[in-house]
Amino acid sequence: MALSRRAFGLGLLAAAAAGTGGYLTLKDRPEFRGYLGSRTHLFGFIGGEKQAFLADPDVAHALGGYGLELDARVAGSVEMVRESALLTQKPQFLWPSSSIMVDLARKSGVAVRNDQVVLNSPIVVYTWGPVVEALKKSGLVTVSAKGGYNQLDLKALLDAVLTGRNWSDLGIGELYGRTRIVSTDPNRSNSGFMFAGLVLSLMSGDVATQDLLARHGEEARAIFRSMGLKSSSSGKLFDQYIAGGLGAEPMVVGYENQLVEWALADPARWQRVQAGAGAKPEILYPRPTVYSAHPLIVIDPTVDPLLDALTSPKLQELAWSKHGFRGPLGTVAAGSDTIAGVRPAEIEAVLPMPSADVMLALLSQLEV
Repeated sequence: MALSRRAFGLGLLAAAAAGTGGYLTLKDRPEFRGYLGSRTHLFGFIGGEKQAFLADPDVAHALGGYGLELDARVAGSVEMVRESALLTQKPQFLWPSSSIMVDLARKSGVAVRNDQVVLNSPIVVYTWGPVVEALKKSGLVTVSAKGGYNQLDLKALLDAVLTGRNWSDLGIGELYGRTRIVSTDPNRSNSGFMFAGLVLSLMSGDVATQDLLARHGEEARAIFRSMGLKSSSSGKLFDQYIAGGLGAEPMVVGYENQLVEWALADPARWQRVQAGAGAKPEILYPRPTVYSAHPLIVIDPTVDPLLDALTSPKLQELAWSKHGFRGPLGTVAAGSDTIAGVRPAEIEAVLPMPSADVMLALLSQLEV
């Protein structure tokens, strides 16, 4: 049966109305705006520990829904907020790994339009099974009654480093020479920067101030001198730890999410490691530790949608479930599982970082 002109017209009107309604619905939902064809290209610097997160196809797809495409280049957190060679490239955003970097960016003349913590990851110590078992016997490692994870008495370990005690003195016969713990270069990489603040506070007996720095700065400096050559990147140091094994890298400082991300990236590999006869990777949570917050520093207003996207439930869930990052308050994403002994739902003892001025003074001492 042929359609009348009136029926045909009404059909076109209905289709147009439906299309308009769909367009308005997409337009009003920021996570769907990218499907309308608009794209915003953003350039900035990120800490290397977030490189795999942004390279994740699921994350890229979710950001694409917001109409965002990122040119995110890796740089050390300290470098990106202080080095003129990077800042003169006029990044639209910076995504370092510590809230203190926001203050350091302002001190460097960066016009910070907005900043917000997007992710969190506590500073941990990576080691190996035989080290954990020996330190449990010597009392330096205990198991948290609440979370079931391994806690490290970091102050006692640092004292062992300062007094030149050998690994064998701590009951670790598999290792040769003096006790040591290695971090990244605190003047270039954030994990070393955060560890330096934690070391100074532990040596001081409280959150470090300028007065306490004057009294205990040399002890912190001695800890970092004992490390020898330090990597400029948290990612590189973690790779060295995994590749080097117990003998080469017995204890290194890193972020909680790094081993979690490594395990989740290849579950079959992780199962082989767990089932193997050799020493197994282990995480120790210093008691207390410090949280490495990851603030997105907005320099250009076009970055505002990126902030909305990264704090959305979808991106937060991907950050935790696939890459081990906690949310802005150090919490796990709603409905997500934890890995017992590797990433507990809650960290029991967390210390604030010293102020930016104290950290800048400490960094200048550690450069020498």
